[in-house]
Amino acid sequence: MSSAEQLQDWRSIAQRVEAEVARAVIGQPQTIRLINVATFARGHVLLEGDVGVGKTTVLRAFSRAIGGDFERVEGTVDLMPGDLIYHTYVDADGKPRIDPGPLLRHGEGLTTFFFNEINRARPQVQSLLLRAMAERTVSAFNREYRFPHMTVFADRNKVEKEETFELASAARDRFMFELNMSKPTDRGIRRALVFDTAFHDADRLIEQVPAALLPADRLNEIGALIQASVRSSETIERYVLDLWEASEDPLRFGVHLEGVDMKRLILAGASPRGMSALMRAARVVAWLAGRDHLLPDDVHAVLPSVLGHRVFFTPIYELRRAELAPALVEKIMDRVAAP
Repeated sequence: MSSAEQLQDWRSIAQRVEAEVARAVIGQPQTIRLINVATFARGHVLLEGDVGVGKTTVLRAFSRAIGGDFERVEGTVDLMPGDLIYHTYVDADGKPRIDPGPLLRHGEGLTTFFFNEINRARPQVQSLLLRAMAERTVSAFNREYRFPHMTVFADRNKVEKEETFELASAARDRFMFELNMSKPTDRGIRRALVFDTAFHDADRLIEQVPAALLPADRLNEIGALIQASVRSSETIERYVLDLWEASEDPLRFGVHLEGVDMKRLILAGASPRGMSALMRAARVVAWLAGRDHLLPDDVHAVLPSVLGHRVFFTPIYELRRAELAPALVEKIMDRVAAP
């Protein structure tokens, strides 16, 4: 089978994954599309939102559709790094036992690692996860364990602040996307969620998603093929470099936010890793649209979710991040001339 035929077959599978998850989680097409993009761009996803909007449901639905070995961890204030590596207990004979923990249990077969309420876990736990995300390896029991196919899905409750630990900048930079999942506003969708009993049982909804639609052990292969097959023009490359420079010095591009001293706003702009993530994601958007070349719209489709958490503000403005980051990215897209 030629590369073009493989890409077409996988595109059909990707579109089916998206459609099946959308049947279980209604009113969230943008969130579902971007998680699908991250899956094929081989990036990790952090999802945040209000309580009860379906964050856990959508991530569980994707985990089922992707297939492969799955593990889930609940973030708690007493969770320690070792709890991800090993599990200690006393067996039926009264002897102490040590078994592999959730990160090690499936070996190289681990495909999806779902960390629920990640901001409830201590920084030490987040640091261990940071290495697993960045290198897809951890060291334990005098050896190194590899997870070549692992994708980390995490969600964060943005309402409660007690007994929570904010993710460090380095940890947030490891996530390809930070997605804000809000309540649906369409009255028809709200009516269905409240009065249609089919949406009252999350477990049953997830069971209706076909399992293992993707050959999970080939995701790295197809991800690399997508990246190699979608080309970017010199014009697009200049545009993306301008976007990067605008994240570092927005004033130079005429970006102004009301009530903000722009000279004192930016502590650090997007990183090289962040801009690389932007291009990987944009190529997947183009591939899903059936194209082999990038357009500015492909970049725009993922820019807010890639860039918003990778621009760091000075302390005086950091407390207003939730307000300022989306506004800054929107202004950058408005002010930086697109080809």
